[in-house]
Amino acid sequence: MNILFVFYVPSGGVETLNRQRFIALKEHDIHAHFLYYENRRDFLNDHSAPTFVTNDNDEIKGILEDGEYAAIVIVSDFNTLPRFRSMGYKGKMIIEIQGYGPKNVAKNALTNAVEVVNDHADGFLNPKTPHIMQLLEELYPSFPTFSFNNCFDTSQFSYKEMSLDGFKKIAWIGRIEDNKNWREFLKIGYQLINNYNPNIRLLMFEDPTLSDPVERMKFNKLVRRLNLNSKLTLHSNVPNSQMADFFSVIGDSGGFLCSTSKVEGAPYALLEAMSCRCPVLTTDSDGVRSSVIHDQTGKFYSLGNIDSAVKEAKELMNNESLRESIRENALEHVRENFSPELYARNFIQMLESLGISSE
Repeated sequence: MNILFVFYVPSGGVETLNRQRFIALKEHDIHAHFLYYENRRDFLNDHSAPTFVTNDNDEIKGILEDGEYAAIVIVSDFNTLPRFRSMGYKGKMIIEIQGYGPKNVAKNALTNAVEVVNDHADGFLNPKTPHIMQLLEELYPSFPTFSFNNCFDTSQFSYKEMSLDGFKKIAWIGRIEDNKNWREFLKIGYQLINNYNPNIRLLMFEDPTLSDPVERMKFNKLVRRLNLNSKLTLHSNVPNSQMADFFSVIGDSGGFLCSTSKVEGAPYALLEAMSCRCPVLTTDSDGVRSSVIHDQTGKFYSLGNIDSAVKEAKELMNNESLRESIRENALEHVRENFSPELYARNFIQMLESLGISSE
């Protein structure tokens, strides 16, 4: 059986999810293919599966006909529903909601899509994101909805023993745009460097092709104002295969991954860090609740409260027994609750409930 997964660009958490679920589903003879409308980067991470990059109607029509897809999973793009129907696709189409950023954006998008979803889609899929589940219940009360965790293969992306340079490292991953809340990370880093430990180094991982130009200008200005240039390293488009090395170093350095987002769907960066024994300090950005349990698998701080973040960060760096228990518990939590096998079972149940047999 072939399933086509569709998204705008091969970047961020959705691209990671696609590569992870290819592994999970192939064990059950379900073959994932991937379609992205465009690639703004110079490389494409290996998906180990047919991966198409095109937005041309004729080419997409050919892909749909050749692939004989039992179902298509479309991430976020409601306009694709009537577009694929007009190309003659008659199979099941599932809309997957991995996150829209601010809650008002999600509500507007889902509200405006009611008619097109009812006309063309067969179900919703989301990774148990609380505010998305609430919106779907409110706006689509009788529509088939499936909610289960994304998958993560801890055996393929895991801790590695690496050499250290003596600096504690605090990392941030995201786009330079408002919802990812880069300002808060810089302010937290400034406080920790100037009032706690000058040997802290800040690492920021981003995809500059997806950043907001106005935000970029503000970002550069704040870095200069806080005098962080010598303490901050910006990493652009690091291949995913190298990120396990970075997370392992960050964790062993005594540092952590800091997520400052205002709202998240189901961020993969946290799972990747946890799998590499890199502790996580995060805002309660809604979608993180499936992975982070305070003082058990990570730490929360109050959004907008720099003092709260600094307090939790210090405890994470100073309290060795708590830090080690968080590192151990986090890895076990990802293994148990985000396993590829669990994802595959849930995915197959979803297909079967829509009348698609995986046999």
